[in-house]
Amino acid sequence: MKNLKHALKRGEAVIGSWLNTGSPIVAEVMAQAGFDFLTVDVEHSAVDLPQAQQIFQAMRSGNPSCASWVRVHGADYAFVKRYVDAGARGIICPLVTSVEQAKQLVSAVRYPPLGARGVGFCRANQYGVRVTEEFQTGDEETVVIMQIEHRDAVAEIETLAAVKGVDGVFIGPYDLTASMGIPAQFDHPDYLRARQHVLTVCRRAGLAVGIHEVQPNPEEARRRLNEGYQIVAYSLDITMLMSSCRNGLRSILDSLQNESRR
Repeated sequence: MKNLKHALKRGEAVIGSWLNTGSPIVAEVMAQAGFDFLTVDVEHSAVDLPQAQQIFQAMRSGNPSCASWVRVHGADYAFVKRYVDAGARGIICPLVTSVEQAKQLVSAVRYPPLGARGVGFCRANQYGVRVTEEFQTGDEETVVIMQIEHRDAVAEIETLAAVKGVDGVFIGPYDLTASMGIPAQFDHPDYLRARQHVLTVCRRAGLAVGIHEVQPNPEEARRRLNEGYQIVAYSLDITMLMSSCRNGLRSILDSLQNESRR
């Protein structure tokens, strides 16, 4: 598997997507497509821990080089560490607004001395076969990302970016604009200024900066990469499926209507 943590430190860009269906088959197919990472969304979907582990296994089957990431529902230690043990090599924590939350996240993901992650037989260490190796390499391969999706986080971005053990931040456009009172207004000057401020501060601090381009628009994804974002999540499974179905059906119906007029 490609070490995305090292790639990000070298300044390389990585492109992934989001998984909300809970389907191992969809995960396997999308991994085969060649994404650098796929993020299982356990914050906004009905996916639970056993499903997430099955999805990680399917991704590895589809493409061992595709990193298994997960967006958890908070920084809770007892919850987060189980996803790392299940094999997640990237943890995205939503709605981080304080240094205390960021430190709690790091503690749950990192082994001592930097964190407090416990050691037990699990998928991450091949069920006990590679305990020593996982303890030595786990922190070097696992990406810890804070999601910046509230105006309070933007205001505190300089202190958040200084938390040791964090590798990057990820802007959540929908929640961030909602917190600013301009929901989904992605061309609003206030949102654009906030986004640029996060990008500037975090890049100066040596952190990778990511953003989610929710709609399956390759041109917008390319723009974000050209603007300096290192992590771009390109759409998500349910949105791509819906877009493909609607566009295909619309094309068929339009063709039938044109033929009926002849």
